[in-house]
Formats: sequence, C-alpha cells, structure tokens
Amino acid sequence: MRMAKINWKSKGMIALYFALGAMIVTGTVLFLIRSITASGFDWKSNRAIAIYIAVGAFVAPLVLFFLGRKTLRTRRTKAKQLTADPDTHDWLAIFNWTPKILYIPTILAALAAGLISYTGWVNEEIIGGIFLAIFLLNLTVEEFVVSIKLLLIGILSVGLLFLWLHMGGWIGGFFRLFKRVNIWFSPQSYLLVGAVGVSVIFISWLRGLFNYLVITPNYLNIQIGPTEEGHHINREDFNSRVDTGDFVERLMGFGRIVITFKDPETPPLIILVWRIGKKTRWLEQIIRKLTIDWDPGSMRHRGVARTESHQETENTTEQT
Repeated sequence: MRMAKINWKSKGMIALYFALGAMIVTGTVLFLIRSITASGFDWKSNRAIAIYIAVGAFVAPLVLFFLGRKTLRTRRTKAKQLTADPDTHDWLAIFNWTPKILYIPTILAALAAGLISYTGWVNEEIIGGIFLAIFLLNLTVEEFVVSIKLLLIGILSVGLLFLWLHMGGWIGGFFRLFKRVNIWFSPQSYLLVGAVGVSVIFISWLRGLFNYLVITPNYLNIQIGPTEEGHHINREDFNSRVDTGDFVERLMGFGRIVITFKDPETPPLIILVWRIGKKTRWLEQIIRKLTIDWDPGSMRHRGVARTESHQETENTTEQT
C-alpha cells in the first residue's frame, strides 16, 4: 500500500493563516472587552459607534467570504484545477503587478528608518539623506529602462565626473553642498510611507487573485472578476515574448511577459511579473509542447499524410 505524500508547504501555509487569524481575532476581542468594561462606557456614545463600525468592518468580509466561497474563482483555485487535470501538464498563471512594487527598497528603507529613528542611535539628518538617496534611485529605476549598456555608461560618467572634480580641486566643495541639504522626517512619517507602500502592493496582489491570465499549449484564458467571467483565445491567435531589457528590474527578479494578438485592433497585454526566470522556463516548456504537437514531421502528421496519400491512390485506381 502506497502512502500519500504529505504536502508540508500547504500545511505550513494553513497553519500560518490560522495563527494570523487567531491573533487578529484575539486582539479584537481583547480590545472590545477592554473598551466595554471601561468606566463610564456609554453604548450610545461616539466611542461605542466607532466600535460598532470596527466590528462591522471586520465581520462583513468574513460573512461575504462565507456566502460566496463556492462562487469565488481565484487564481489559486484555477491553479489547483489545472494541477488536478490529467490532460494538462504545462500551464502558466500570471497577473500584472503594479509598477509601484519596484519601490520595495524604498518601503523597506522607510520601515527601517522609522524603527531606527525611534531608538535615536543615528543622526536623523543622516537617516533622512540615506532615505532620500534610495528613493531617488528607486524613482530612476521605475521611470526609465536601465539597460546594462546605460548602467555602464552611467557608472563611467560618474567616475569621470569625480576624476574631473579631483583634478580641479573642487571635490571638497562638491561634497559640502550636500551638508546644506538637511532632510528630516519624524518616525511616524517613515512608518506612514512604509504602511502606504505595503497597502498598495497588497491591493495589487489581491486584485491579481481575480484578474489574471492562464497560458496553456492550446489556449489563453483571460480571467476578469471573482466569478467565471472571462474568455478563451485559441493558441494560433496570439503570440508571447519575454521582455527583460531593464537590467535593474531583472536584478530584483521582475520582468515583463508581452502577449500580442493577430487582430491588429486588439492592444497587446504587458504583464509585469515577479520571478521572471522561473516564469520564462515555464513559458518555454509550453512553447516546446506546442511545437511538438504541431510539428509537420511528427508521427501523427506523417500518419495523416500517409492515409490521405493512400486514399488518393485508391481513388485514382478506381477511376482508372
């Protein structure tokens, strides 16, 4: 008797979700108990109304999820269906990240700066200068396509600039200019920037659960919305390519998969994806599977050609 393979990764994710849910529920219950048992609590006061709103905002999504759990069709549900399908071996499910995900270094820097500012171990102006430099670099990466050639030209240009300043004796004055740029933010400001960035990325991920693409050797499925709304496109009506021209984005693990259509009136789909290396390998497997299935020299097509040739010979013999 063969023992079933235990999916520890799936069980670990379930345990993690359960622990997070238990922490949220426990914290909410303790907050309500402390608020209600406080002295002078009035069920009709503004504080009580605020508690009602918080409870409603917490309970409403749970009720909606419970009522529509059999109707919702997420990207993960589709992935499980394709994995369980014995006729589908190669497939790729992707969704479009928001370009603001490229600001992850800025978000992490903001959270770290907020925590360090609370401790007071480092000068706040130094922290502000480092944060501003990371933000400006991030803005450059998000705004421009930084190829390897452009990156090398930029490094060489900066080196030549410092060499020229050093030869003219102006490098000290150049660095003294930055002493006059005093950047200072409160710890709450850093944490607010980090919280807003995390919220934007989470909303993008949440939207990707319901708006996504599934590529198989036979069709392209464009899913829109939380239900079965979407449409299929036959494999011969679209093409795909991978765009990793931005070197810095590639270092961060991001790239773009471009879907073009034979219909000239249909605009192309440009999907910003994470872990582009693995996605590219999966896409190449799908393309190879399609090439094998439709190879004119394959056994299936040669068999069809021989059958048709044999029928033509019989028809010619009968006519003769």
